[in-house]
Amino acid sequence: MRPVSQFLLIVLFVSVCSSLQSAVIADEETPVRVAIFNFPKSGSKGHENLQRFLIPENGFQSTIISPEEIQDGQLKNFDVVIMPGGSGSGQAKALKPEGRAAVRTFVKNGGGYVGICAGAYLASSHYSWSLDIINARVWDRAHWKRGKSNVTIQLTPAGSEVLGKTKSKYNIYYSNGPLLVPDNQPDLPGYQVLASFESEVANNGAPAEAMTGTHAIIRSKFGSGRVICFSPHAETKNGPHSLIAIGVYWAANQE
Repeated sequence: MRPVSQFLLIVLFVSVCSSLQSAVIADEETPVRVAIFNFPKSGSKGHENLQRFLIPENGFQSTIISPEEIQDGQLKNFDVVIMPGGSGSGQAKALKPEGRAAVRTFVKNGGGYVGICAGAYLASSHYSWSLDIINARVWDRAHWKRGKSNVTIQLTPAGSEVLGKTKSKYNIYYSNGPLLVPDNQPDLPGYQVLASFESEVANNGAPAEAMTGTHAIIRSKFGSGRVICFSPHAETKNGPHSLIAIGVYWAANQE
């Protein structure tokens, strides 16, 4: 796949502290082809939020893709697939075994995967229906429905290098996303932490202090492909869209 130019990276890092709409992308650059997963019963509006800024003016060509299209092998026409919020188990059920296998093959052969909230649950190595493409399990699984609120995340030094050097903390919307911690699957590499939760949501019987310090954004390799997972929602209307945009570019920048 096409490497991302130094010029594009500079544009994206500037966009951390300015509107994505002000970014100027060179005409000769081919947009990153992004497949955004959605299906009628998903119950999520994440695809709509993503399509507001993953646009050609910002270096992206985004398309909604259905479970049936994934099962039919249509991911071959894209650089990155995004699994947005909703329900991880619902996404897995909609994909069916053949669709989950198609996603794994796509990433293993060099495609990029971006998981947001439910999509991070789906990517994990924790559940029987998970894709097992990142070596992560869910901390405090019993209290996955811990609530919805804005929280603070802190970028790690690696996260600042990858996602933007001008800001290290973000106020971001959280909605029952996974609290990610390392798993020990021998066939998967360890992941790199890009951000951790600095504050928490602890409703519905969830214990206090269980969330703080767990991993909010992580990345890893799967075969020849790249995987990045976001537990909170950077794609919401007033969210830090640059985190998603740069994450998509990283996922597409295959070596």
